[in-house]
Amino acid sequence: MSETSSRLLELLSLLQGRRDWPGNELAARLDVSGRTIRRDMDRLRRLGYPVESLSGPAGGYRLRAGSAMPPLLLDDEEAIAIAVGLRTAARASVTGIEETAVRALVKLEQVLPAHLRRRVAALGAATYTLPVAGPTVDPQHLTVIAAACRDSECLRFGYRSRDGTDSRREVEPHSLVNHGRRWYLVAWDRGRDDWRTFRVDRLATPASTGARFVARSLPEKDAAAYVKRSIAGAPNRFEARVTLHVAAEEITSRVPAHWGTIEPLDAHTCEYRTGDDDLRWLALRVAMLGVDFDVHEPPELVEHLRTLASRLRRAAR
Repeated sequence: MSETSSRLLELLSLLQGRRDWPGNELAARLDVSGRTIRRDMDRLRRLGYPVESLSGPAGGYRLRAGSAMPPLLLDDEEAIAIAVGLRTAARASVTGIEETAVRALVKLEQVLPAHLRRRVAALGAATYTLPVAGPTVDPQHLTVIAAACRDSECLRFGYRSRDGTDSRREVEPHSLVNHGRRWYLVAWDRGRDDWRTFRVDRLATPASTGARFVARSLPEKDAAAYVKRSIAGAPNRFEARVTLHVAAEEITSRVPAHWGTIEPLDAHTCEYRTGDDDLRWLALRVAMLGVDFDVHEPPELVEHLRTLASRLRRAAR
C-alpha cells in the first residue's frame, strides 16, 4: 500500500473515532504539514466521504454524521469484536435480534478484507448459540427509551407489575441495564416521587413527552448497582428462613447472589434467607443446596418439601 493510501486510511480512522479535529492536531498526529492534510481531505471528499471544514483560528475537520458512507474501516480486533457480538446477539433477549444480526453480519462480511472474511466465516461455522427462553423486549422500545435517556426527556408508558396490576407511568429515564436475560429501565417515577426499576418486557407503548428534565443523582454508584440492589430487595410473596447444617464459608460459593443470603451461626451451621413468589421453586432451591437443613418459615414451604420428597422416593424406587 502506498504511503498516501496508508495515510488516508489512518486519517479516516481518526475522523471516525472523534467528532471534531483541529487541522494542526491531525497534522501532528500524522507527522505531515497542514497543506498535506488539506490535500488529503480533498481526496477523501472525492472518494465520497462527507468531510466538513470547521471555522476557527486553527481550522478543523469533521466527518458528517447521517450521510451515506462508504464501508467502515475496521482493524482486525474491531472486526472480530463486531462479528462475535453479532454471532451471540441471540442471548440479548431482544425480539427478532437473531435474524437481524445475521443480516448485519452478512453485510459486514461483504466489506471485510479476504483474510478477515475467512476468520469471521470460521467463527460462524464453529459457533452455536442456544435460544433464550422467557419474555423478550421490543427493539423499538429499547431505542425509544435509550433516546429519552440520552436527551433527558420524560417518558410515558403503560406498565404491568409482577402481580398483574396495570398502570400508566411518567418517568425521568436514567439508564437501561441488561442483567442476564432481562432488560431494566432505571428512572425517577414522577407519580411515586422516587427512583424505580422497570422490566422493559412489561412496558407498553413507551413514548417521549418532549418535556426536558434536569438529571438527578442516583442513590447508588451507577445504574447497574441500583438494579442489583432493587432485585435483591424486592418483596417476595414467600420469604424463607432456613438453618443449613454446614459451615457458611463452605456453602457461600455454591449459592448465587440472587438466590439469597448466608449468615454464619457457628462453626458448623449457618442461616439461609431466600424468597420467591413460587413455593415449588423455593422448595427446589433449598433442596438443591445438597446439605441437611431445618425450615423455620414459612410453614407452607414444609408442605412443598414433603411433596417433593414423596416424588423423589417414588423415582428412587
